[in-house]
Amino acid sequence: MSLDLSKVVKQISDMVAQFASHRQERNDRIDRALEILFSHANKLDSLKKKIALSKTTWLVAEPVNSIDLHIPLPETPSDFTVIATDGSHIDVDRHHATRCYLINIGTVELRYGSRPDASLDSEPVIYSNDDDLVIASPDGLREVPIEGNLLGIKRSLEECRRLSEMAAVLPSGCAALGLMDGSLILWNLEAYPEFVAESLLEKRFLTYLEEISRSALDKQLAVASYISFPRSADVTNLLRVAVCPRESVDSDRCSSCMTRECAQINGVFDRELFARLLKPGERSGLFISPSKIQRRYGKHQVYFFYLRINGEIGRVEIPRWVAEDKSKVDLVHSLIVDQCRRGQGYPIALSEAHEKAVVTGADRDNFWRMVDESLAEERLPVTESEKSRSKRTRWI
Repeated sequence: MSLDLSKVVKQISDMVAQFASHRQERNDRIDRALEILFSHANKLDSLKKKIALSKTTWLVAEPVNSIDLHIPLPETPSDFTVIATDGSHIDVDRHHATRCYLINIGTVELRYGSRPDASLDSEPVIYSNDDDLVIASPDGLREVPIEGNLLGIKRSLEECRRLSEMAAVLPSGCAALGLMDGSLILWNLEAYPEFVAESLLEKRFLTYLEEISRSALDKQLAVASYISFPRSADVTNLLRVAVCPRESVDSDRCSSCMTRECAQINGVFDRELFARLLKPGERSGLFISPSKIQRRYGKHQVYFFYLRINGEIGRVEIPRWVAEDKSKVDLVHSLIVDQCRRGQGYPIALSEAHEKAVVTGADRDNFWRMVDESLAEERLPVTESEKSRSKRTRWI
């Protein structure tokens, strides 16, 4: 039976009314956050020192520049190329006897300027070998199945792999941007054993980023990821540290603090802060992401900045070797703004890569039907759980 929407109409109305009643309070919090930002804008060294001394359970961005920077849109090159990848997948289905999964990577290359061109493609790959289905510890005593969140990480690796292959064949001397969707930080790996992180991060993801950096040696090439409507609060948390009256912050002891000045800006997202600070086309200064897993990234440590595209604030993540080259940061800035203008607010290369990668519910059903039919043709057993069978059966 489908959702009975008539039973939630009143609940929706109550929820919206509650949002409206809290709107002014939220605006006051954003105003207070801006006050703190401006009052600490010229205290970069003391802020870094205080962050280093603090212990928090929440992520605190490390500023690279003055935190009130708003940098105007740089000039866009006359000739440039944008390459992008995005992925989708069909997860392992425990209700089917056949253990396998599929990853579909969409690829886009858009060339602008004197010789415009476009190339769009997709690459679906089925993974069914034992080595593809699990990650085993070096001693062979533990195995972690590649499914769910871990399969999502594996898909991100494949997106980066294809981007590195595309970057490698770009002509020397060209100006180019490689784009991925989402974060460059593989946050979810922190929940897995060490051997999983080593296999997926050091041996694969960072290797692909290293290949892209080598491709950039003879061309003006940068790589970045774009996050639309981000929910991060790393910079707001920086302001919470800044306003705390203690010399160093220990979030475990915050409950005993009588002033709790940081509570005045709790719940404010970075995007709300920079929506007030940045004009359309402008970017913020650079910040370093504080994730623990970043310690393993080396030269690919993730920096980020915020970018205003008309009414939206996007988060742009770049590896350190890009962040330390101002010309590359300017290239990322100008080309993402250009892509968003062409894509009505979102980078058009990523939109097209998504369209090539997307796997629909009908695609999943057809995929499993084809698997079952192929098994039947080879006279192999085709089994599925009773739960799976019942979902396809109309009882009433």
